[in-house]
Amino acid sequence: MASSHAANLWVLLGLGLAGILLMTKKLKKNIREDFGAFIEKLQLLPPPQPAPPKAPHPLTALTFAVSDVFDIEGYVTGFGHPDWARTHEAASRTAPVVSTLIEGGATCVGKTVVDELAYGINGTNKHYGTPTNPESHSRVPGGSSSGAAVAVAAKLVDFSLGVDTVGGVRVPAAFCGVMGFRPSHGAVSQMGIIPVSTSLDTVGWFARDPNVLRRVGHVLLQLPFSVQRSPRQIILADDCFELLKIPTDRVDRVVVKSTEKLFGRQVLKHENLGDYFNSKVPSLKGFHKTNGELKSSSIRMLANVMRLLQRHEFKHNHEQWINSVKPTLDPAVSAQIHEMLEMDDAELENCKSIRSEMRSAINFLLKDDGLLVIPTTGYLPPKLGGKELLSEDYQNCSFTLSSIASISGCCQVTVPLGQYDKCPISVSFIARHGGDRFLMDTVKSMYASLQEQAGIVASSKPSFNAISREQSAEIAKEKGNQAFKDKQWQKAIGFYTEAIKLIGNNATYYSNRAAAHLEQGSFLQAEADCTKAISHDKKNVKAYLRRGTAREMLGYYKEAIEDFSYALVLEPTNKRAAQSADRLRKMFM
Repeated sequence: MASSHAANLWVLLGLGLAGILLMTKKLKKNIREDFGAFIEKLQLLPPPQPAPPKAPHPLTALTFAVSDVFDIEGYVTGFGHPDWARTHEAASRTAPVVSTLIEGGATCVGKTVVDELAYGINGTNKHYGTPTNPESHSRVPGGSSSGAAVAVAAKLVDFSLGVDTVGGVRVPAAFCGVMGFRPSHGAVSQMGIIPVSTSLDTVGWFARDPNVLRRVGHVLLQLPFSVQRSPRQIILADDCFELLKIPTDRVDRVVVKSTEKLFGRQVLKHENLGDYFNSKVPSLKGFHKTNGELKSSSIRMLANVMRLLQRHEFKHNHEQWINSVKPTLDPAVSAQIHEMLEMDDAELENCKSIRSEMRSAINFLLKDDGLLVIPTTGYLPPKLGGKELLSEDYQNCSFTLSSIASISGCCQVTVPLGQYDKCPISVSFIARHGGDRFLMDTVKSMYASLQEQAGIVASSKPSFNAISREQSAEIAKEKGNQAFKDKQWQKAIGFYTEAIKLIGNNATYYSNRAAAHLEQGSFLQAEADCTKAISHDKKNVKAYLRRGTAREMLGYYKEAIEDFSYALVLEPTNKRAAQSADRLRKMFM
């Protein structure tokens, strides 16, 4: 009996394990098959090849998919929401951009998932399911063109189309480890595409291969032949790299090494975009709707301008439908759309001025042969359902980086750089408005070198990790101190930033970085760093003194006096605190 009972247990256990293995295989099979990328499969075939000696179609043998915002004759365009699909008729004609690709020799195989009403940047959709990120299954794929990015990353198609408003192509390209191109605003026809925010919308495309990315670009942009040019300057936006939540050398060092190898060290430049925009985009000073942040840096303010424009134009386009149909919306989308923050005519005109000044500023900075380098996103792709998705810092960081190209209308490309912590990482290059060919050509010529350098930097990391994070942070801090003594302020900021990324709760690192920002005249950044330092150490006298100095320079005299006075309470013999407080009281009180 005992042996029979044992045998039965083994049989049951065997069946259970077999069931688990079967379910696992089935799950893997489903993921491998389409990763949840498609809303609808279809097939639109290209015309026959021309007879020799004529050249074959430029996109011959390539397959592609389109996001569910592009019209295809005979199919309902769903806009990421079943209520939209239910209340709209099938399209009577195919969007010209899709027809152009088919006529160019490519085969369209389906429509892909977008965020609800194509409004988000995370790639989630409760109605149709969130596409699985092929590079990291537990992470979001990024949006709004999530399915299009996933289809390319999973090698289901050679390229795909999406719409980029506030990062809708650039962010999912970064999160899924593929290339994503946002062309100059107005360069590609928007006909037959559901608008999100007309002044920000662009048709973008994804590809794994820079040659394919470029071939698609040449067809869509109808570019004439021209001689390829090498960049004369590649500018790293240092304050944008400070937003990265991973060690910056995994991104900026890759670009630096690749640039030095291909074009020479003299091509590299550094820029603090916040300071540059402060001087070149004067209309930003007239923009006050900053969600309570009256002391926002210029690049963070750009993000606020972009989001306000997005909401204003989206409501203008779709408010009537929302009010009549009353669709069930994701709470985050609903809150954004219904937020009571209206724009009057003067504010709208100011936003248009900001957009015009931004384009001129970027064009002046880069001219015909320059590229701006920024991180595509500050964060690794957040976990599905994670708190990070709703965090204010994640939202602000993401929109700050995407606003530069969205507001200026300049072109931008996301380039993957391998992985960090088992998640894709990337970098972005921006060219002036109309510099699309130059951008695609340069990225094509740099791509192999960037991948090589990304591999070298990634493989050199174990020796770096052989010492503790604390030791590494202290080494970075000491390097920052030396650079500060040598009056290399931007270099010092870079080292202090590296220390902060390793140990994010050390008040000294923030306070030291603030000192370097003060030397550069970056008073908003200095004030923010001091506030962070004080949050970690309420007795940090230097942080109060430096914040007082920053606030005095910004014209916040009452707050500056309070800082100097509090430093004096902590250190009654501090002459600098006493003299500064007395001087300001006599002048302004």
